[in-house]
Amino acid sequence: MDLHALQDAVLAFDRERGWEQFHDPKNLCMALASEVGELNAVLRWVRNEDIDSALADRSNRDAIRQEIADVGILLLLLCARTGVRIDQAVLEKLEQNALKYPIHESRGVAEPPARILSPG
Repeated sequence: MDLHALQDAVLAFDRERGWEQFHDPKNLCMALASEVGELNAVLRWVRNEDIDSALADRSNRDAIRQEIADVGILLLLLCARTGVRIDQAVLEKLEQNALKYPIHESRGVAEPPARILSPG
């Protein structure tokens, strides 16, 4: 299923239940933030060196999968409500980031180049 068909399925689910009346951009953003928080909570106290073993646990993977689904649903609803095509927005942002973080300065570096951090 492509992204637009997926968004159509989410919108149909929403419409069938009459929920679009509650899904203004502010409420969708707040719900999205809440769901991202729930996604964070799945691995909140897992030490970095234990992440891979935590993800090997089926219950953790299932919990992450469920929270990612909730985030995805809300993001698709927000995009539909605001008229943002997520595919176009992501591609445009990748172009901007390619200029902001050139490969020769950014490859393997966790922090942005100093020129990006300086004001002005």
